[in-house]
Amino acid sequence: MASEDEENLESGSHVVRETKPNKDWILLSIRIITFLATASATIVMALNKQTKNFVVGTIGSTPVTVPLVAKFQHTPAFIFFVVANGIVSVHNLVMIAMEILGPKFDNKGLQLALIAVLDTMALALASAGDGAATSMSELGRNGNSHAKWNKICDKFETYCKRGGGALIASFIGLVFLLLVTVISINKLLKLNRN
Repeated sequence: MASEDEENLESGSHVVRETKPNKDWILLSIRIITFLATASATIVMALNKQTKNFVVGTIGSTPVTVPLVAKFQHTPAFIFFVVANGIVSVHNLVMIAMEILGPKFDNKGLQLALIAVLDTMALALASAGDGAATSMSELGRNGNSHAKWNKICDKFETYCKRGGGALIASFIGLVFLLLVTVISINKLLKLNRN
């Protein structure tokens, strides 16, 4: 093997082995996990709905019931959560496509800077959506005795459990999105050092 390399060097031909760095596969894997987590959070919260019948009175011995519906559209924070996670999911899907098609494009300079900026913006958007939904979830679970707001999770258990599952998936996506952002900024810094 060493004599082969020496002969190639003497003859003037260069043997260049091009290998794809492991970091690109790691970044792609993390992006896929982030996409799956944020997309599942979006879908679960967007489909989150529960209807229950409540007795509001009686006429003689017949109870009068009223159906009440709990769904994500009733709370602006949950709407923001769904929109934010949807945008972050689309962002990660586009970035996955760019990672796969990356060798066809120039991965230098402006493109890496744009990816780092977009990843940071996606991180901020996901963080804001998670914070808003977590605040409203806590209010729904515990109520607020000072403002005389009653809790609803004792009445709509399934709705609250699905919402909690969506929040857990979104926070998992947020952690992985933070890793993606750090890696994309690190790639940009390494380019600037060279």
